[in-house]
Amino acid sequence: MSLLKEKLNSGKFAITGEIAPPKGTDVKEILEDAERMKNRVDAVNVTDIQSSVMRAGSLVLCHLLKQKGIEPVYQVTCRDRNRLALQSDILSAAILGIENVLILTGDHQGLGDHPQAKGVFDLDSVTLLEVVKTLQSGKDMVGNELKGKPSFCVGAVVNPGADPLEPEIIKMEKKIKAGAEFFQTQAVYDPALFERFMNAAKHLNAKILVGIVLLKSAGMAKYMNENVAGVFVPDELIKEIQSASKEDRPKKSVEIAARLIKEMRGMCQGVHLMPLGWDKLVPGVLDQAGL
Repeated sequence: MSLLKEKLNSGKFAITGEIAPPKGTDVKEILEDAERMKNRVDAVNVTDIQSSVMRAGSLVLCHLLKQKGIEPVYQVTCRDRNRLALQSDILSAAILGIENVLILTGDHQGLGDHPQAKGVFDLDSVTLLEVVKTLQSGKDMVGNELKGKPSFCVGAVVNPGADPLEPEIIKMEKKIKAGAEFFQTQAVYDPALFERFMNAAKHLNAKILVGIVLLKSAGMAKYMNENVAGVFVPDELIKEIQSASKEDRPKKSVEIAARLIKEMRGMCQGVHLMPLGWDKLVPGVLDQAGL
């Protein structure tokens, strides 16, 4: 059983981090970032061509993390592979000893650095969750028997700031029925909004890890408000990060993230930290948050 699954099942507060594979073959800095989180988080997500920007693959980075004694969460998106390749990669992950998967539909390819690419989207996140459940039962998605079956802690994503919220709750229900054991959320900066979401999802008894993206600047906050669906950075937080000098912004970002975690910790089962390159700040965030 994965350590993340043990933590979630024990009722203890779970902590996950996140790294992105490099755009190239040099993994030194990425692995150093992951090392900074070692023994501070329960698992580290490895993104799968995040934001449709071409990078090295999630699977190989997950394997390298395993070799370093860091538990990975293998992110799998539906955008780039058909059902044959998705099933094959998920089985490959199990062979490599990877025990956590996070299933996503994936950002549209038009948002990334290869907008001319053809999206596959043979499956969506709910269907792929069902496929993972079927693989774990010992069969492929058309009923053929497997010689050896995988065993995963299976996660999905949810957006607490979706408007309207009801369709998001309905999709959560479908994901749970399809096999999702935990959820990591989109970035949350408004505890009141998160509380409303948690109340709306209360009947699902889902294990939810609130997503925290480190704020790097007021410009970043305004960009997310205008371009990232369901993300809302309150004006007071924008003013707070704007008031800090360029040199003090990392310190202010840590302070804001730790405060948000403290305010929302009692509402959920864990936190998912997305440092976006500021991985060296993660231990400080956890220290200030009392984790």
